[in-house]
Amino acid sequence: MYRCVVIADLHSGHKGGLTPPGRNIDSKFYEYTSRILWDWYAKTIDELQPIDLTICNGDAIDGKGERDGGIDQITTDRLEQCAIAEEAIRYTKAKKYILIRGTKYHVGKDENWEDVLADRLGAVVGNHLWIEHGGIIIDCKHRVSSSIIPHGRHTAPAREALWNTLHHEKGLQPNANILIRSHVHYYVHSGDAGKYVVTTPCLQVGSDYGDRICTGTIDLGFLVIDIDDQGGYTCRPKLIDMAFTAPQILHV
Repeated sequence: MYRCVVIADLHSGHKGGLTPPGRNIDSKFYEYTSRILWDWYAKTIDELQPIDLTICNGDAIDGKGERDGGIDQITTDRLEQCAIAEEAIRYTKAKKYILIRGTKYHVGKDENWEDVLADRLGAVVGNHLWIEHGGIIIDCKHRVSSSIIPHGRHTAPAREALWNTLHHEKGLQPNANILIRSHVHYYVHSGDAGKYVVTTPCLQVGSDYGDRICTGTIDLGFLVIDIDDQGGYTCRPKLIDMAFTAPQILHV
């Protein structure tokens, strides 16, 4: 069996991003939110060993936070953010790493900081990659459209699957078995016997932007893809119970 872990939207450098112990200076926030996420991540990754491949599907770092003056960042130094993300990704102890470039706002408008991270990891990096093992092709790209209505969340991923089929018919793309998309911070999946499409949960516990602007639930976790020797596969989420993120009621 070949095991692949797909993580995405780590937003390392953000106070709610995936952050190993000793890397976060906001101790109060960290101990009550991000530390819970890290401890769960580390425990779950340990249970999944051995891991052959780790794919980081974009937004590994959070960036400078220009829109909010950097108030949500534990550091706005992108090199330091890359160091945090590198430690988090290396924790998977995978034999190989592949990185997908994320949103320019987070990972560099004028630079590609995930290329720096890929160089540190010895990883392959790209905007849109097709990865094959045992005859199973995985189509990886970071961005997909989001929806503010629950039943609309399946539309954009299904559209991605259809576009892949149409591109393949024109000889422009491999015919993917699994399509991975991220960016939206929630987990949904759909498909049929021939094609499976999924959006990844994230590894960031909240943000000032999300609290003020966004509507809808998010999911915390990552994906595990197992490819067997007979050409079959399973793709399943590992999700953390998010009750620890619920706000307290203000009694007056």
